[in-house]
Amino acid sequence: MNYLLQSGLNNADSGSYLPVAIQMIFAVGLVAFLMVVTHLLGPKRKTSDKLQNFSSGIESHGDARQPMAIKYFLTAILFVLFDVEVIFFYPYAVNFKMLGWEGFKAVLLFVGFFLCGFIYIIKRGALNWED
Repeated sequence: MNYLLQSGLNNADSGSYLPVAIQMIFAVGLVAFLMVVTHLLGPKRKTSDKLQNFSSGIESHGDARQPMAIKYFLTAILFVLFDVEVIFFYPYAVNFKMLGWEGFKAVLLFVGFFLCGFIYIIKRGALNWED
């Protein structure tokens, strides 16, 4: 990479994007072609039995819009949030020698922000299931 920068070659010309453009055109064209073909060749007989909802062979009854505790969703969102935090540690773990003390300070700041968020979540009682 350093050689290319020093040699003065310009990689930003339009010719370098041609393979990407061809691949995108091919992908969009294939998706459009397959959607048209399946629409034209697929069955078109709509009967009342086919239009009826089906779930595991059990007749549906009642309203599907039942109230559900928000704690389940909140726990899932918090899991994803802190799981993503762990994902951001991987690049630091790979390059920690090269980043030195500046990288260590940045990671401490990153962890500090998440710890503040975690303390806020605990103080607000988001993980208390007895409520």
